[in-house]
Amino acid sequence: KEYRRLRKSVDFLTMCKTPHLAAEATLLPVDIIGVDAAILFSDILIPVEAMGVEVRFTEKKGPLLPNPVRKEKDIESLQSLDLSQSKDRMPFIQEAIRIVLEDLKGRVPLIGFSGAPFTLATYMVEGETSKNFTWVKRLMYTRPDLYHRLMEKISHTIVSYLNMQIEAGVHAVQLFDTWAGILAPDDYEEFVLPHIKKVISSLNKIDTPVILFATGVSSLYEHMLQTGADVIGLDWRMDIGLARERSKGHVALQGNLDPVVLFASPQVIKKYANEILNKFGPSNGHIFNLGHGILPETPVDHAKALVDIVHEESTRIRSAGP
Repeated sequence: KEYRRLRKSVDFLTMCKTPHLAAEATLLPVDIIGVDAAILFSDILIPVEAMGVEVRFTEKKGPLLPNPVRKEKDIESLQSLDLSQSKDRMPFIQEAIRIVLEDLKGRVPLIGFSGAPFTLATYMVEGETSKNFTWVKRLMYTRPDLYHRLMEKISHTIVSYLNMQIEAGVHAVQLFDTWAGILAPDDYEEFVLPHIKKVISSLNKIDTPVILFATGVSSLYEHMLQTGADVIGLDWRMDIGLARERSKGHVALQGNLDPVVLFASPQVIKKYANEILNKFGPSNGHIFNLGHGILPETPVDHAKALVDIVHEESTRIRSAGP
């Protein structure tokens, strides 16, 4: 209800661009639910707008880009941002980070984020959330040269955007590739993997871990392991124990409780949380999380219960040892 109160005061995009409101939204889960990290409140399409594409948000249909990027002239007209040269382009992001870090005072780390290149491309080319992703796939298959040019511009912008967040003080960054799961493995390897690898390798991360999260990607998992990400986020469709075996310990894993489980009783939540914790085992390298975003109607007390359950049960499992 605290978040809904904030949302009533302004529209979504204004909220993202108003530092004190974005900071307040960022801190709510830490202060109310007791999670172990804060995630910067923003939207994945913020850098898309900064590239020169109009973005609107509607209550029923979500993001809407009224002038999709589909032709060569559209792609060539896009701005490829270099925030190291124009830091005044998105000052609200740095200011929100400053406010959050000042309030946190080291209590928990702060995670910055961006949409991944392919997911941003889908919105830019489709113009909205899509079922079949016909326009972006058509661009991939019929004009791969233009598609890769678009991805290069987006990737350059993402690198600059995340480096700006790292410089501002975030402790980790996360790439959301929400729509990667629409692709066949061979297409992911050709059309997505090179760009993700380029983004991650170009970050000035030093000691800043990179998390890569995507949904519906069990068939793409081995490719994701090749991206250079330090952490792979899993949705609830993957068995975390098998994912750990397949990763051979080269990455940490994040996830992966089905968000709908939180509508069940705390006893049921404990059962499902324990299954995930036990499958991963007592070793380091697991960030417990939902397998996708929390749903609006989720009972807050159940979210709090999950946090308590994970703290208690993970401590028990780790103390028991292998």
